[in-house]
Amino acid sequence: MNLLEKLKSWAKLLKQNIVMLWFATKHPRTPWLPKAICIFIVAYALSPIDLIPDFIPILGYVDDLILLPVLIWIAIRLIPNQIIQESRVEADAYLIKNQSKPRSYLGFLIVIVIWMLLLWLSYQLVQDLAS
Repeated sequence: MNLLEKLKSWAKLLKQNIVMLWFATKHPRTPWLPKAICIFIVAYALSPIDLIPDFIPILGYVDDLILLPVLIWIAIRLIPNQIIQESRVEADAYLIKNQSKPRSYLGFLIVIVIWMLLLWLSYQLVQDLAS
């Protein structure tokens, strides 16, 4: 298996895990802490925009290559195996039926709010330095 095939396989698994966590957030027996973590992960991962845009060299892929996989790993460790298995079956069926992952407008909103907050804080810093 060459590097490109490994990357495609890894990306497919990441996509499946994100959709699986999406179903885990809806599962009534998912404990509240893993559910809260999953909501954050899913909202961010399914957002149409990234907190750190991919066009920024190196940093643009940190969330995709390091942050999301680590958060997914943590969430999977916190959720009971039976819920993971049930959610994985639902995710596989969803992906077969829809051929794409869902979108998260909550994640979009979160990213926009964070960017607006950072812009405001930057403006305040510049104003303080100028006076």
